[in-house]
Amino acid sequence: MNNGVFKRLFDIAFSTIGLIIFMPVLIIIALLIKLEDGGPVFFKQSRIGRYGKKFTILKFRSMSVEEKKYGHGFEPGNKSRITKTGSFIRKTKIDELPQLVNILTGYMSFVGPRPEVEYWVNKFPEKWKLILQARPGLTDNASIEFRNEENILAESADPALEYEQNILPRKLVLYEEYINNNSLICDIKIIFLTIYTLIKSKN
Repeated sequence: MNNGVFKRLFDIAFSTIGLIIFMPVLIIIALLIKLEDGGPVFFKQSRIGRYGKKFTILKFRSMSVEEKKYGHGFEPGNKSRITKTGSFIRKTKIDELPQLVNILTGYMSFVGPRPEVEYWVNKFPEKWKLILQARPGLTDNASIEFRNEENILAESADPALEYEQNILPRKLVLYEEYINNNSLICDIKIIFLTIYTLIKSKN
């Protein structure tokens, strides 16, 4: 059995188990989001997946609903719209749990380069040509290195420029390194390092 097939079976098995185990948490968070301001439970956004195919990524909504000010696919460093529930689920990364559905349906994997919006993919098309050979992931080395990305952007005088000139280029380097050194052992190490980082950040 080759690595790609095993990885897909791993994704199917553990995303199913995860959805079952975390179902009570998912229901509670969904109720809290709905009760806080009555808005939609999920944040849905078009991202670029494997081979350039678009898909809709799912997250729990952590920001109040209002018209977007940026066309970049994110509100760089903007914390003013984060709800009370949103602050908690962002800090604990619970807002990412709905992506277990993206993994189960095959658009994502547990480990792989994080999926970007089309705007940022078009900024570095040659780099993404290689990176998009792999399924995007829930976590990777770039997610770990830039776990405090929101704070970096919030402290920047020009968050969008900071992301384009410093953060994204570094992420692309890490994505390429992952593609060139992809293995089951590498994925397992990243998963455990992600868990360790999440636990450490709470202390």
